[in-house]
Amino acid sequence: MAKFLTNRDENYSQWYNDLVIKADMAENSAVRGCMVIKPYGYAIWEKIQSELDRMFKATGHVNAYFPLFIPKSFFSREAAHVEGFAKECAVVTHYRLKNSPDGKGIVVDPDARLEEELIVRPTSETIIWNTYKDWIQSYRDLPLLINQWANVVRWEMRTRLFLRTTEFLWQEGHTAHATREEAEEEAIKILNLYTDFVENYMGVPVVRGVKTESEKFAGAIDTYTIEMLMQDGKALQGGTSHFLGQNFAKAFDVQFTNQEGKLDYVWATSWGVTTRLIGALIMAHADNNGLVLPPKLAPIQVVIVPIYKGNDQLDKISDIAVDIRQQLEKAGFTVKYDNRDTHKPGFKFAEYELKGVPVRLAIGPRDAEDGTVEVARRDTLTKETIRRENIVTHVTSLMEEIQQNIFRKAVEFRKENTFTADTWEEFTDIIENRGGFVLAHWDGTAESEEKIKELTKATIRAIPFDSREEKGKCILTGNPSNRRVLFARAY
Repeated sequence: MAKFLTNRDENYSQWYNDLVIKADMAENSAVRGCMVIKPYGYAIWEKIQSELDRMFKATGHVNAYFPLFIPKSFFSREAAHVEGFAKECAVVTHYRLKNSPDGKGIVVDPDARLEEELIVRPTSETIIWNTYKDWIQSYRDLPLLINQWANVVRWEMRTRLFLRTTEFLWQEGHTAHATREEAEEEAIKILNLYTDFVENYMGVPVVRGVKTESEKFAGAIDTYTIEMLMQDGKALQGGTSHFLGQNFAKAFDVQFTNQEGKLDYVWATSWGVTTRLIGALIMAHADNNGLVLPPKLAPIQVVIVPIYKGNDQLDKISDIAVDIRQQLEKAGFTVKYDNRDTHKPGFKFAEYELKGVPVRLAIGPRDAEDGTVEVARRDTLTKETIRRENIVTHVTSLMEEIQQNIFRKAVEFRKENTFTADTWEEFTDIIENRGGFVLAHWDGTAESEEKIKELTKATIRAIPFDSREEKGKCILTGNPSNRRVLFARAY
């Protein structure tokens, strides 16, 4: 299987595209800029969705669903929001088709124009806050902690499977609070929740921080972000959490009576992650043999492959394999027994290696006689022979070891590819020739930020929470700076 993959070191972009398609995760659709998420890719998204949904509910959030369409007048009420999304919006103008007068297909009925155009949601703040106006009257109605699992549309010019598509899947949380402090606490709480998920489930270390004024979400006071480093040295934004202040509450006149009996505007947050996380899983861990999936998110955690000649051997091995599968499933693992007679064991080994299945068990005639099982782990591509009676205990500890090892390797990679730069020459050399994260001084102006981006294609990914105060000079202007910020080229 892996022979169909472009070498990662020779052409990273093509390697990624090859892997997404060959591993049966997704493909380009007939609709420009959109993708078909195939069952294996969607199974990974379901795992992500399931764990995040559990984490949201554990922190008091509940799910709801809001319309896909947003009246144009709603969208225009928050000026910064309009400016930020206007160039990406798909617009519905008509509601009917008709046969073409010349008999050549169908046309839009010009008489069926909508009185008010509808925006296909790029994000849902406006329709949700218009709804919240009817839901919130008193401090007793707060906090309102709502999440939505949905699809959104942003008209992208340059698309890439999972990373950037015109339509994508995501979750978006929208919360309402009585005080500024509560809302700010919520925004940070969710950022920490995302951090927990990405590091402990995806096995990818993150840098937590705040976005610059130029990079923050349109309509937010502050945008908090988690930034990940991919194996090609580019950054990927993993998720964002926004403190919206009272901007949307004022735009939609959402007021409540506080405990003092006075009217006040509600304080808000919004936050989300997308199917982009699947792209992150690929680019953070995969190799030239295919995917390397962390056990906690792998659709198939263990695959069992029989090695046999003739039905007599297969029957004996199958009895053993089914027993092992049942034991492992009872222990909480997802297990596949691949007894297809249409493919040879070598093909199957390569297939599951390509798909990143964490553990592969092989059972041959000798194993059946000796009471053993061959155990191969995907992360290190190593094999060992284990006594059958010890298989559940061994696989259980192995899964934890693989999960930790994947994370450890990613941490080490980030450490080796995080640099400091004090001069423009140092900065451009790292960006052009090495890639990775670069910690450097910036004078805090939007003009300098834009000029650095224009000259190097590197952006400020975050002002890290853990960056300490230190006097320095902006790498571009030489003007004073009191802390380093995180630069990188990014997806």
